[in-house]
Amino acid sequence: MRIHPLPPPKPATGLGRLPMARWFVAIGVVTAVAFVMGSALIMMLVADVRAQGPRPNVAAQLDRLNLALIVLLAVMAAAGIGLVFIIRFAVLKPIAQLTDQVRKVAAGDFDHELSVERPAELAELSSHVDSMRRRVVTAWRRAEEQADELRRSNGELEQFAYVASHDLQEPLRKVASFTQMLEQRYGDRLDDRAKEYIRYAVDGAKRMQLLINDLLDFSRVGRVTGERVTTDTGAALSTALDNLSAAIEDTGTVVTRDDMPKVVGNRGQLTQLFQNLIENAVKFRSDLPPRVHIGVERAGAMWEFSCSDNGIGVEAKYADRIFLIFQRLHARDVYPGTGIGLALCRKIVEYHGGHLWLDGEADGPGATFRWTLPAAGDEDDD
Repeated sequence: MRIHPLPPPKPATGLGRLPMARWFVAIGVVTAVAFVMGSALIMMLVADVRAQGPRPNVAAQLDRLNLALIVLLAVMAAAGIGLVFIIRFAVLKPIAQLTDQVRKVAAGDFDHELSVERPAELAELSSHVDSMRRRVVTAWRRAEEQADELRRSNGELEQFAYVASHDLQEPLRKVASFTQMLEQRYGDRLDDRAKEYIRYAVDGAKRMQLLINDLLDFSRVGRVTGERVTTDTGAALSTALDNLSAAIEDTGTVVTRDDMPKVVGNRGQLTQLFQNLIENAVKFRSDLPPRVHIGVERAGAMWEFSCSDNGIGVEAKYADRIFLIFQRLHARDVYPGTGIGLALCRKIVEYHGGHLWLDGEADGPGATFRWTLPAAGDEDDD
C-alpha cells in the first residue's frame, strides 16, 4: 500500500549536521593520536635515561617499563579495534538499518515493516514506530473505505436529486393543475366542503413542491456549487436585498449594514445565506416596524457577521433546535415555510469553514444570529 509521502524532515542545525559515524571516527582518531604521542614521549624519556648509563637495576626496571608500555599499547589497540566493531555492528549498522526502513515508510510505502533486532533500545524503538505505522495504515484503510462509501452515497444522492427535481415534481404539478381544473369546470356542482377539500389538495401539492426544492438546495451545498474564491460580501448582500425587495417594501422593513469585507467563499451561497436570514427577520416580525442590521467585525483570521432584528425573537432553550432540518417553533398557518431555512444557513457557513449560532446574550429585542467566514488573504490583518 502506497500513499502520499510525508513531508521532508527538518534539516539538522549546528554540530548536529555531522553524522554519528563521523563523531565516533573523530573521537577515535583524537584518542589514538593522544595515546601514540604519550607513548612516544614516554619512550623518548626512557631512551634519554638509558643514554645517561644508569645502574643495572635501573636498566632492568626500564626494560620492564618498555615491556609494560608495549603490552598496554597492544591491549589498547585490541580494545580500540573491538570498540570499532562494537560501534559498527551494534550501533551504527542498526541505526542505519532503522533509518533506511523509516525513510521507505516516509516515502509512502506504509506496508514496509520496521524491525531492528539489536541493541535492545533500538529494538524497542523500532517496535513502537512499527506499531504506530500499523495504526496509521489501519486508520488510512478505514478512511478509504469510508471515502468509497461516501462517494457511493453521494452518487445515490445525486440520483435522488435528479429524480426529485424531475420525476417527483411532475406528478405534483399535475395533481395541482388537474385539481384546479376540476374546481373550475365543476365548481357550480360542488358544495363548500368539496371546494375546501380541493384547496387542501392544491395546497398540499404546492407545499410538497416547495419542500422538494428546499431539500434540493440543502443537498447541493458543497456538492454542485462553484469554487470558493475571494468574494465581496457587500455585493452578495446587495443581491439578497434585491431578491427580497418586494417583501421589504410591503412590510416597510428598514435594513442597515456595515461596510462589508471580502471573504473566501461562494457568491451564490453567501447570497442565499444573507437572503434566508433577512427573510426570517422579516417573516418573524413583531408589531413594531421591522428593522434589520447586518454587522461585521474582524476576529483573527475570520470575519464575524451578525444579523440583528427587532422581531419576536427566539427563546434560548430553542437555540440548537432551530438549526435542525424540518424543525418548526410555530404553526404552519401562522408562519409559513418548510423549516429548513436555518439548517441550510448553518450548512452553508460550515461548508465555508465557519460557525453559525444564535446569540443569546445580545442586547435589545428580537433575535441576533452570528456567523464566521474566513477572511480573504489579501486583506490587512488589523
